[in-house]
Amino acid sequence: MFAEFITILDLVGVAVFAATGGLVASRKEMDLIGFGMMATFTGIGGGTLRDIILDRPVFWINDQRYLLVCLAIAVLLFFFASRVQKRYVMLIWADAAGLAAFAVMGAEIARESGVSPLVAIILGMATATFGGLARDLVAGEIPLLLKQEVYATAALLSAATYIAAITYLDTPRLNAACLAIAIGFGLRAGAITFGWSLPRYRQRAGRIYK
Repeated sequence: MFAEFITILDLVGVAVFAATGGLVASRKEMDLIGFGMMATFTGIGGGTLRDIILDRPVFWINDQRYLLVCLAIAVLLFFFASRVQKRYVMLIWADAAGLAAFAVMGAEIARESGVSPLVAIILGMATATFGGLARDLVAGEIPLLLKQEVYATAALLSAATYIAAITYLDTPRLNAACLAIAIGFGLRAGAITFGWSLPRYRQRAGRIYK
């Protein structure tokens, strides 16, 4: 049952992130090929990085449903994105949902590959954030990862909650996944709504040595 849940979560996460890529393509007024590229970069980018680091078969090569989902989302948005008002708002909220889901899914896949809990958490965060980073860089926008609002921290919290719950609290994996997704999404939602951010480094004058 949990394996099926992870597969569904993976496909849904890919679809959500692909949609964010398609929405960026619509804002940039790209052609259909551009929509496909943006949806694909965003949908499978994080998982591709994770699999390469873990030295495991890249997931979308063996299971081409992921590519088909990305391309289907790209085509749909090419024809219908113009009917959606306030697309940037949709992009932000869709990205928040995908962020929390991908962090948990990436952490679970990394854990199943035999890495330590810390590495699983880091790879969960990377799975959740790399696709969006690639999307924004290709589109010539400031990546959400580099903005002041809490972003990567929400992915980190999702992955850490999941790994801690199943490793140290012996929580059933399905319950842990649902809890972790809710917590990560809640943090990101608070950042979107209230502008939450972490303290930032401020430049100071260097010490003068004589």
